[in-house]
Amino acid sequence: MPVRLLSQFRVEIDRGSNLAISALYCVAANGSHGIPRIRYFGLPDPSAPSPSKITAMSDKRNLFNKVWDQHSVRTTPDGQTQLFIGLHLIHEVTSPQAFEILRDRGLKVACPKQTFATVDHIVPTADQARPFQDDLAEQMMSAIERNCDEFGVTLLDLEDNRQGIVHVVGPEQGLTQPGMTIVCGDSHTSTHGAFGSIAIGIGTSNVAQVLATQTMFLNRPKVRRVVVNGDLAPGVYAKDVILYIIQQLGVQGGVGYAYEYAGSTFDAMSMEERMTVCNMSIEGGARCGYINPDAKTVEYLRGRPFCPQGAEFDKAAEWWLSQASGDDAEFDDEVVFNAADIEPTVTWGITPAQSVGVSQSLPKVADCPPEDQTLIREAMQFMDLEEASPIEGTKIDVAFIGSCTNSRMSDLREAADVVKGQQVAGGVKAIVVPGSQLVREEAMNEGLHEVFEAAGFEWREAGCSMCLAMNPDKLQGREVCASSSNRNFKGRQGSPTGRTLLMSPAMVAAAAITGHVTDIRQFAMAGATA
Repeated sequence: MPVRLLSQFRVEIDRGSNLAISALYCVAANGSHGIPRIRYFGLPDPSAPSPSKITAMSDKRNLFNKVWDQHSVRTTPDGQTQLFIGLHLIHEVTSPQAFEILRDRGLKVACPKQTFATVDHIVPTADQARPFQDDLAEQMMSAIERNCDEFGVTLLDLEDNRQGIVHVVGPEQGLTQPGMTIVCGDSHTSTHGAFGSIAIGIGTSNVAQVLATQTMFLNRPKVRRVVVNGDLAPGVYAKDVILYIIQQLGVQGGVGYAYEYAGSTFDAMSMEERMTVCNMSIEGGARCGYINPDAKTVEYLRGRPFCPQGAEFDKAAEWWLSQASGDDAEFDDEVVFNAADIEPTVTWGITPAQSVGVSQSLPKVADCPPEDQTLIREAMQFMDLEEASPIEGTKIDVAFIGSCTNSRMSDLREAADVVKGQQVAGGVKAIVVPGSQLVREEAMNEGLHEVFEAAGFEWREAGCSMCLAMNPDKLQGREVCASSSNRNFKGRQGSPTGRTLLMSPAMVAAAAITGHVTDIRQFAMAGATA
């Protein structure tokens, strides 16, 4: 198989068409089906120069454009880029049709070693006995089991203790690494951008395209730098930061952009907090969001199963850090916020941008831009809320802690601190759903399940649960849910008339105890003096 080095960063594999891949990351070798098998997970090409000698990267490109250029196969006449995809994550909902397309056309998965599957969306979290009670869910489960077996794709199923929500499992296993291009048939793939990767959610037809070619066609977005500086006040979390950004820029504000999150506020965040921020980039209209890799990124990945080990890890880490945007990197736009302006935030409407600080009131319709007033009236009518009314005190029926946004160990610890020694309010159903089996196991080893159960929460198995209406965990009728998830659209949580209030896990926990939206800062203060 002819392979020739085009530059320090690209390799051409001559098979009748150009397949450009990162030379620092990818090593071509003969694979099955006559298609190269790519080793991608932080294993630099031994023939490539060491990162310290790379000068081509010492330019004014931001991380996004560096990674995009490295993975560019070609530019089409209409200006699209054919992009090589380093990691393809799949799940049981958007993959069955894609595999059928391959089967109908007699195609194989081009790079099965760069394709990983888990089950999460339709998985019951209370009773996981097979067959599932929901026939469609059982069909989807059987389909992904059959497809992964037939096409040679690794599947993390319910019998595998690595199973969990796809955007929790990827980082947890070290599959997600800086400098990668990552896609998944799920809107919140941008989660993985917390590691300094380009991570994009795609549709079912795109899933088939990536399975068959390990590439896809994309328009290059512009890059906006979103800067937040300053320390977060007690009771203010990463979820509040991203809700505030979306509130300020709007759900369409990021259309046509990738977001680079920068500033001292993000620098101070843990990797799990950064994942929460990047997770909701799509809710602000951005194609993806990312944070530059730093020492925290490297230490999080050290020792992860799919990361290189020993000297190879050190070499990979040096290269990862070299991908970060430099001080002189150029951007198409920049917005700057002050962390001191952010307080615990709650959505009141039917889009993630319709939110206020917990101490604030809903807007007066007449004070809002004319183009927004129709949607604002619709939202207030749907939510049964009055203009200029306080959000604090809004009654809830359900409290949900979970989802790919907020189901990791730090989220569960924060919520457990709030509910310890407390009791869930009468008439409130409260559930906690860990993001993966490994998160669940770690939480149980710390005794967090006992804290939640003693307070009256249900402790569940890993899965997407009440984030979306694809499994048994659904709202009923006009129930109001305090939720740590990412979307508050009409019908999102299962009932066409159900209502969702997005907030941080700590705020959800406080609402579960009081039975209404509660300022976590006042709740914590009251608990400290009790």
